[in-house]
Amino acid sequence: MQSVGLMVRALPHLSSIVIFEASEMRVILMNIRPQPGPQELFLSTPADIAIYGGAAGGGKSYALLLEGARHKQNPKFGGMIFRHNANQIFAEGSLWDTSMALYPLLGGKPRKSPKPQFVFKSGAKITFAHIERDEDVHGYQGSQIAFIGFDELTHFTKFQFFYMLSRNRSTCGVKPYMRATCNPDVDSWVADFIAWYIDQETGYPIEERSGVIRWFIRRNDEIFWADSEQELIDRFELRTPEELAEPRSFTFIAAKLSDNKILMELNPQYLSNLKALPQVERERLLYGNWKIKPAAGMYFKRAHVQLLEEVPDDVVRWVRAWDFAATEDRKENNPEDGPAYTAGVLIGKRRCGRWVIADVVNQRLSAAQVKATVYNTALADKVKYKHVRIRLSQDPGQAGKDQAEQYVKHLAGFSVAVVRETGSKETRAEPLSAQWEARPGYDKGNVDVVIGPWNEAFFAQLESFPQGKFKDMVDASANGFNELESKNRQIPLDQSAAQQTHESKWSV
Repeated sequence: MQSVGLMVRALPHLSSIVIFEASEMRVILMNIRPQPGPQELFLSTPADIAIYGGAAGGGKSYALLLEGARHKQNPKFGGMIFRHNANQIFAEGSLWDTSMALYPLLGGKPRKSPKPQFVFKSGAKITFAHIERDEDVHGYQGSQIAFIGFDELTHFTKFQFFYMLSRNRSTCGVKPYMRATCNPDVDSWVADFIAWYIDQETGYPIEERSGVIRWFIRRNDEIFWADSEQELIDRFELRTPEELAEPRSFTFIAAKLSDNKILMELNPQYLSNLKALPQVERERLLYGNWKIKPAAGMYFKRAHVQLLEEVPDDVVRWVRAWDFAATEDRKENNPEDGPAYTAGVLIGKRRCGRWVIADVVNQRLSAAQVKATVYNTALADKVKYKHVRIRLSQDPGQAGKDQAEQYVKHLAGFSVAVVRETGSKETRAEPLSAQWEARPGYDKGNVDVVIGPWNEAFFAQLESFPQGKFKDMVDASANGFNELESKNRQIPLDQSAAQQTHESKWSV
C-alpha cells in the first residue's frame, strides 16, 4: 500500500509522542525528554527562577525549549523566550532552527510574522523576541507572561532581567516562573548573582550546591539571600499578601559537555574543538570556570614555540601584517611612556601544517617613514620570499578609509588585503594563541619562530599581553595568522583602488 502521510498525536505527558504511519499502520514511539542529570534537574526544579549555566554543549538551549512546551495543552498559556538580538534567534543552528526540529513534533505550528511564534493545537503560544537595549523592555509594559526564558542570560543587563521579572505574571492558571541559560562570564552581573554556587577561589561550580534552592528578596536594587522563605518573612517582617509574595525561590544548575551524551555521540569532535581553544575560553566553555580572566602570560609563552635557526623551505603561504602607529620616536621620549610602535610581522603557513614567524619590524616612525618602511619591506619580501600577501588594518571612519586607499595605491603591484577589524584585541588574538599553546602531553605548540635580533622584544610583548601597554606586535601577529587562515578577506575600498590591487596567487 502506498504511503499517504504521517499523523502525529501528542501523548498526555511531555516526554513522548506517538507517530502513526498510515500506509502500514506502524506505531513508532519517540521519546522527547530531558537527558538524565542536570538537564532533567533543570526541567524538574520547582524554583521560581532557575539558571542552567556553565560549559558549552550542555544542552541548555534545548532544555529551555522543552520547558517552553510544558504547558502546550493550556489554551490560555503564553510564554516568551528572549535572545539579545534578532540575528541570534534566526542564525544558522540557533534557537529557531532547534525549535523547528522540536515543536512541530508536539503539534506546534510556526509563524514568523508578525513575530516568530509557535501556536499549539490548544491555542498555547511560545513567542521568540529580543531585548537589545534597556529601553526595549518598556514595550512590555502591561504584559502578563507566565513563562519567561532568557537564552544566554549574560548577554542581558541586570535591569532588563529584573524589569521582565515584574512582567512575570499569570492569569492562565500556571504559576509564573522564569528560566535562563548562560555560559560563564566573570564580568557579568550573573556571576555575582550566582556567587553562592561557585567556588570563589577556583571559579568552578560547587557540585553539591548545583540545584539547591535558595530564596531572595530585592529591596532598593539590593538582593538579600536566605536558605528558606520563612527566614526572609521573619527578617523583613512580611505580613500582608503583597509582602508575602516578595520572596522568590532560585536555583543554579551547572552544565557540562559530558552531561550531553547525545551530542557527544553525534559530534565526537566537539570535545576536541573545545580543547583546542585558548586557555581562557577553554576554561570557560569546557570546564565552566566563572572566575577566569585574561592575564599576562596566559595567551603566549615563549617556551611553547620551537626556535628555528633558518627559515624553513616548506612554507606555502606568506603574510606580512602591519599594525600602524605614525608618531615619530623622539630622544626625549621614555620608551615606557612613549607612543606606540609600527609593527610588521611576517608569518607563514608550512606544508607540514605548522606556522612560522620569520621576521618582525618594530619601530617608532613618522607617518612618511611608516609608508616608506611598508613599501621597502614589501620589495625585500618579494625578492626573498616571492609571493607575500600584505595585510593592512583599516581604522573606523572616513580617515581610516582614506588612509587605506592611499596605501593600496602606494602598494600597486603587490597583493594587498585591507580589513576592518572587529572585536577586542583579545578575541582577535585567540586563534593564534590556540596554536601557540602547547597541547597536553607536549612541550611545544604549533608555532615556530626564526631566531633573530627582534626575538626578545617580540617575546616580551607577547608574554605581557593583554596587560602590557604595547600590543602592536601582538595585533600584527594575530592579524597575519587570521589572514593566512581566511579564504577571502580582501575588502575593495573603491573601484579605482580595487583595480590596482592584485589578487594573491596562493592556492587556498
